[in-house]
Amino acid sequence: MNDKATLRRSLINKRQTMSSDEWRGKSDRLCQYLQHATFFQQATTILAYISFRNEPDLTPLVQRDEHRWGFPRCVGKEMEWHQWSPNGERPLHKGAFGILEPDPQSPKLNPDQVDLILVPSVACDRQGYRLGYGGGFYDRMFSNSIWRRKPTIGIVFSDMLVDALPIDSWDYPLDAICTDHQCMVMNPTSMA
Repeated sequence: MNDKATLRRSLINKRQTMSSDEWRGKSDRLCQYLQHATFFQQATTILAYISFRNEPDLTPLVQRDEHRWGFPRCVGKEMEWHQWSPNGERPLHKGAFGILEPDPQSPKLNPDQVDLILVPSVACDRQGYRLGYGGGFYDRMFSNSIWRRKPTIGIVFSDMLVDALPIDSWDYPLDAICTDHQCMVMNPTSMA
């Protein structure tokens, strides 16, 4: 399957067949691996995402962790990053595509404030490339050299880690991938 759209549909369908217990268990194991990774422990401000369509759920980390967290808000074809905490005054609300996002009045985060980006993925390959959802939000963000210099971790369940993905000219490899079985660093220089 060389067609990204066909592969994306197939893998999303596969992921959505997981039982809620399997999804919770895999998400919790992934969070454990991530929490013990040096690059995670050394970060101060981490950009993440709110789980949607059975993506790995990072909520356990956000709820018990002392990092400053940023989450995206879709504005047109771009993402704005806002600081958010479960103990904050402003609740999340449904935004574009039905995904929960921070309130627009929540403090914005700029690239110079960010230490690590946890990137949601439909799949990742062993070279560090990611298959996203087809909207191009992360591709556009990483086309900016300021964002591209930030360490990126693909977040994906281990059964969505494949040998190779179809690659386009605008695709940038991630620096590491974290699954429910391990965290793998592809680019040690950027993770130092």
